[in-house]
Amino acid sequence: MTNRNVLILGGGLVGGPIALDLAKDSGLKVSVADISRDALDRLNDDRIRKIQADLADENELSALLADFDLIVNAVPGFMGYETLKRCIEAGKDVVDIAFYPEDVFGLSELAKQKKVRVIADMGVAPGMSNLLTGYAASKMDRVNNVEIFVGGLPKVRQLPWEYKAVFSPLDVLEEYTRPARLVENGEIVTKPPLTEIEHLEFDGIGTLEAFNSDGLRSLLFTIKARNMKEKTLRYPGYARKIGLLAENGFFDTGKLDFDGRQISPMEVTARLLFRQWKLDKDEADITVMRIVVEGEKDGKNIRYRYDLHDEYDPASGIHSMARTTGYSAAMAARLIAEEHFRETGITVPEMLGKNENHVLFILEGLKDRNVIYREKVELF
Repeated sequence: MTNRNVLILGGGLVGGPIALDLAKDSGLKVSVADISRDALDRLNDDRIRKIQADLADENELSALLADFDLIVNAVPGFMGYETLKRCIEAGKDVVDIAFYPEDVFGLSELAKQKKVRVIADMGVAPGMSNLLTGYAASKMDRVNNVEIFVGGLPKVRQLPWEYKAVFSPLDVLEEYTRPARLVENGEIVTKPPLTEIEHLEFDGIGTLEAFNSDGLRSLLFTIKARNMKEKTLRYPGYARKIGLLAENGFFDTGKLDFDGRQISPMEVTARLLFRQWKLDKDEADITVMRIVVEGEKDGKNIRYRYDLHDEYDPASGIHSMARTTGYSAAMAARLIAEEHFRETGITVPEMLGKNENHVLFILEGLKDRNVIYREKVELF
């Protein structure tokens, strides 16, 4: 492997495991930048260079990027798009897992002008959900239905929420406030989040509820399907609890006056919930995903199904959502670092999915890390 200087922007619960995984490769010199000294100190690996920096400061970020040729953007979603833009402007290849509402293809021309490779939305969902949907779709003459169900859950259920979060609480709450876009009869439709609850059975867990969320992102425009939806998985009853908060103004973003200070209900809610949702260091979590793609091939109905059940790894102390998200991004970074992937511009995972070699490279790398997607293909 050619020596590459890799910088992970954000050393949190996902960025940290990405750095630890990439640092195992002798051909990669890995650095992590974060404003939090505590986050950096948790990376107990002498192979990783730790840089305390304010990544929201444009000048500080630009100066920082100069020494690196491959960037992993793992900052919180509210600053993700601008951070990606600055990385592209600096002429750097990027793997991006920052979950932001902006359209990443707005940076397509800039990426082509700068002749950089960007693999965007390369986590678990979006990420592997897109990659495997794109792969299955590439094997079909026509795609009829796509269903994606995904969720991160605590292994031990604790009332009232029965939920814990690895990501920024604002990014999680964004799922519960942004209208959900789906495809029905070939047309994009919009529905309220947390709606159309259905119940599914999963081995080793039991019943989970699934509700509408805006997780399809680029799939809405890159995969031509008659029907397509993504739903978030939680323990039963969760959507109703969150719905009560939403219906009663706890997620409002308008500022209110509190003794002369301007604060939004969303800010207060996020602060309170973050304390309650924070995963403890050794607390076990689970990541569950089911992807079903149905279509036609040579006049026959065919179904591809992928199932993921991953759990916290006590040996490494890395949470499941960090493993499934971070290792996917790390394998995409290796695609670039090892020159398997050469296409400049913005690439989303379902585009990678059209190349079987890329898919197998990522799946095999994940399998080596005990993140296993089980495939079932059947005619029906």
